[in-house]
Amino acid sequence: IKLRKMKGMICLIDIFLINNNYNYQKDISLKKYNTYRLDVIASYLVSPKNIKELIELLRYLKDNNIKHMILGNGSNIIFANDKYEGVIIRLEALNKITYDNNKVTAECGVSLIKLALDTINKGYEGLSFASGVPGNVGASTAMNAGCYGSNMQGVVETVKILDKDLNIKELSNEEMEFEYRDSYVKKNPGIIVLSTTFNLTEGNIEEMKLLAQERKEKRLLSQPLEFPSAGSVFRNPEGLIAGKLIEECGLKGYNINGAEVSTKHANFIVNTGKATGKDIIALIEYIKTKVKEQHGVELRLEQIIID
Repeated sequence: IKLRKMKGMICLIDIFLINNNYNYQKDISLKKYNTYRLDVIASYLVSPKNIKELIELLRYLKDNNIKHMILGNGSNIIFANDKYEGVIIRLEALNKITYDNNKVTAECGVSLIKLALDTINKGYEGLSFASGVPGNVGASTAMNAGCYGSNMQGVVETVKILDKDLNIKELSNEEMEFEYRDSYVKKNPGIIVLSTTFNLTEGNIEEMKLLAQERKEKRLLSQPLEFPSAGSVFRNPEGLIAGKLIEECGLKGYNINGAEVSTKHANFIVNTGKATGKDIIALIEYIKTKVKEQHGVELRLEQIIID
């Protein structure tokens, strides 16, 4: 169904959201909700206050065939258009962190950086690698986020999910079928990570803080953190480094309407001005073509394009 039956007329979804006391906004820019800072207008932005509200909202949207998506920290996505004709769901209210000795459970809306620093300050090792990963726990678990040779797979014990039929289930590490930047959840769109339980070990607080600081300084030197971006654009092909392949094609600094291959790190695309999602996607396709021509390698996109 269309979200609006007539201009100026409140449609059924407004009535549902008002009657059920949801926090929501209409016709809102998502510029501050995606790390490319793309100025995309969403028909609705809804923030459920708890899992019960989330399930009720999803059931309504599914029953009425209304386009929708979950938006985490917006750090690994590209909006392809300047409008999203549907409902954006943000889960920032699901942000509880609980400890049971060396096991920590974090809800999907928790910042992974915040969680990593929190565990370090409490003397637990295992998530130190994530102290600079700009994503939330839910999306980071789904994509098996990682860096410096570590990833979520190495520390996840169980994951609580909401399946496509809106049933809550718990998956073990093995059932998550983790792979490089992939998992069972990512392979099955429609499944939502609700919370993740990590199995950590005791560590030296000062040593972990020092390591986190060293890695922060390294990122500042090697990554274009001064511009809006969404992290690594392409997966590393087996035995190769995507950034090196792109750099060898002479593409550092190549620019399409403000979307630019970073001069610091060739596997980053930055928004140097008012680039659109279409500009970023055009640059991605150009990079893929050049790398295929010069190296015979088909680069695989790590970021997710939202239509």
